[in-house]
Amino acid sequence: MRYYIIAGEASGDLHASNFVKELMQLDSNAIIRGWGGERMQEAGVELVHHYRETAFMGLWEVLKNIRKISALLNECKKDILSFKPDVVVLVDYPGFNLRIAQWAKYNSFKTCYYISPKIWAWNEKRVHTIKKCVDLMLCIFPFEVDFYKKYNYTVKFVGHPLIDALNETNSLKIARDKIALLPGSRKQEIESMALLFMRIAENYSTEKFLLAGISSLGKEMYSKFNRKNIEIIWDDTHSVLKQSKVAIVNSGTATLEAALFNVPQMVCYKTSGLTYAIAKRLVKIKWISPVNLVLNRESVKEFIQHECNSGAVGAELMSLLSNDSYRTHILNDYTELRYLLGGRGASANAAKTVFEFVKK
Repeated sequence: MRYYIIAGEASGDLHASNFVKELMQLDSNAIIRGWGGERMQEAGVELVHHYRETAFMGLWEVLKNIRKISALLNECKKDILSFKPDVVVLVDYPGFNLRIAQWAKYNSFKTCYYISPKIWAWNEKRVHTIKKCVDLMLCIFPFEVDFYKKYNYTVKFVGHPLIDALNETNSLKIARDKIALLPGSRKQEIESMALLFMRIAENYSTEKFLLAGISSLGKEMYSKFNRKNIEIIWDDTHSVLKQSKVAIVNSGTATLEAALFNVPQMVCYKTSGLTYAIAKRLVKIKWISPVNLVLNRESVKEFIQHECNSGAVGAELMSLLSNDSYRTHILNDYTELRYLLGGRGASANAAKTVFEFVKK
């Protein structure tokens, strides 16, 4: 069968690649085309566009690039029409993918959404669009099932694919004596974290820091991280976490990665003033970290916008480094988190569900 898959950022590329690997075991004749990154391409997807061309973060960045985004949407629609897939599989990335879902449904393509948009966090009314245009919704957080149930929309919880993506080897054999710096996977995120990370490294000059870099974004993006005690590890966040005793993480999937590698962490997030002002009015959740959201309590500290400064972050770093009981408390929370996320097998569950759905 023919599958068209769209992922718009690094985490989506990772999860889509594992989904594709499992799908190909079920459908040996699968022909897969899509938008994503190197991992999807290595898994066997014929890549149309890399996510670095489509990742825009925040209202201002979207407005600045509105013509480019519109052109990409039109190109994607034409490519789907030409490819004639049996199903369009959309992976997170709601700003782009929900528009494609509406169009695909109107044009009589089957639609599947893998990794639900976070409509439970803001702009909840999007659920009505999802009900109309998404034939199959696969969720990765257990609380999402109850959320959609309120709207009489049946979804399937498949587990969190990040657990499948983890390489479980040697986590106890490598010395954990570094501090991980995870600035995110988008250019805007990296730029917003640069000054903070540099100041922290300067204030903790006797510590060694490992920074997770993404080479496909351009190594010049990381030229600001030029301190002697910062080493950049390219395209291997898991290697960074395996060597780290503490992590400073830009909010997102990386917070779950740190938790699943048993690295005590803090979460930082900073965006443009305009985007933050709008988000503050619209966002309905207490926390931004998936770790805290799944646990439904604050397990790891969050430093957002004005609180995201070297003084506050530095003080929390000292607590994580020096307070053993505090670290133990966080690690105990991580054990509960793994249980709630449903264990291994999410990618296989998702692939089997989509394969059976398309065969109907």
